[in-house]
Amino acid sequence: MNFTHLYAFFAVARAGTVSAGSEYLKVSQPAVTREIKELERRLGSQLFDRMPRGVVLTEAGCLLMRYATQIFALADSAELELRELAGLSGGHLDLVASATVGVYLVPQLLSDFHAQHPAVSVSLSVSNSQAVQSAVSTSELGLGFIEGSYDPSKLDSLSLGYDEIIAVTTRTTSCIGKTTRAADLVTGRTILREKGSGVREAVDAAYAQLGLTIEPVVSVSNTEAIKQLLRSTPGSVSFLSRMSVLNELSDGVFEEIDLNNFKIGRHLHLVWLRGRSLSRAASLFKAMVSRSDTPSRLLGQSAMQGNDATTKQQDGIAC
Repeated sequence: MNFTHLYAFFAVARAGTVSAGSEYLKVSQPAVTREIKELERRLGSQLFDRMPRGVVLTEAGCLLMRYATQIFALADSAELELRELAGLSGGHLDLVASATVGVYLVPQLLSDFHAQHPAVSVSLSVSNSQAVQSAVSTSELGLGFIEGSYDPSKLDSLSLGYDEIIAVTTRTTSCIGKTTRAADLVTGRTILREKGSGVREAVDAAYAQLGLTIEPVVSVSNTEAIKQLLRSTPGSVSFLSRMSVLNELSDGVFEEIDLNNFKIGRHLHLVWLRGRSLSRAASLFKAMVSRSDTPSRLLGQSAMQGNDATTKQQDGIAC
């Protein structure tokens, strides 16, 4: 297949008309028409239906367009990576992170990375763990931060440490003791993250091992919103990453509820699609994260000790 012909087809298919495609390619309309007709002759298939107001892809054209899109996307990626490797541009880094990691850990890592590579631009998307795995697994984004379990058959990973999830309430709450049973929080007063989040996955798994199902009075997709609900709803309780409430615990706004050795946590990972070549910027970022002490510092020494104690257990519960 002649790639000059293919690119003419690709340009016209994207533009919707031969004239717009020829303008993009900066060649004459007759020349573009000849390129496409030659491609159709070589392939033995009509690729466009010629309409009064432009062109429409045939079934064969739709099939070829899917491949052409992949081919030229790979060509653009190759050029970008080679330019980065040669130092001709600063490069760009796309990241996606689950909510807790994206808000409370990744910003410091990005600050560290920017100090070392100020010319690299960065885009960060924050979602829940399921969405992160989907984005990385489908090659939409190169690197992702997730909380909890993932599919090792699809994703390679770098461990960031162990994040403890604790039960917290406001210090003004009088109806909850500093020590209580995990079963007492199954219904009536608990506010949790939404289904699909790493925190919710770990809490549900921990309670399932006790033969219990926790039923939140409210499910919320944002940790900061949960903290505001706790402040405004005396008697309410939530399970949150210790990392996300360090300031509130230190300031005395929240207090931790002791659940009699009922421990919940999950491992945090940086993940990427197995077998995928990372861009130069992504490779530099991954290397920096592997050397950084930022995750262990933000997770706290006690959380890292929890990591040592639970390496042979599933994410979720350690009793």
